[in-house]
Amino acid sequence: MKKSRFSDQQIVGILREAESSADTVETLCRKHSISPHTFYRWRNKFGGMEVKDATRLKELERENQRLKKIVADQALDISILKEINSKKW
Repeated sequence: MKKSRFSDQQIVGILREAESSADTVETLCRKHSISPHTFYRWRNKFGGMEVKDATRLKELERENQRLKKIVADQALDISILKEINSKKW
């Protein structure tokens, strides 16, 4: 997964700035050098969150990714063992 240029604090700060300012989204995106698509994706993902909530979300996503990898490895091991046991020796 590609590492973001922006930290969780910066993302939440940009979203807060968009809520409080009268500038358009396009102006705000130009100011922070991001695309409008990125802004709207961040707003869908982090909208209404505090910095600690966004950090916790990232931690949970990493943990979930690690657990999914473990489950995939176990499923592969089980399928290999089933294939070996199904053969007649």
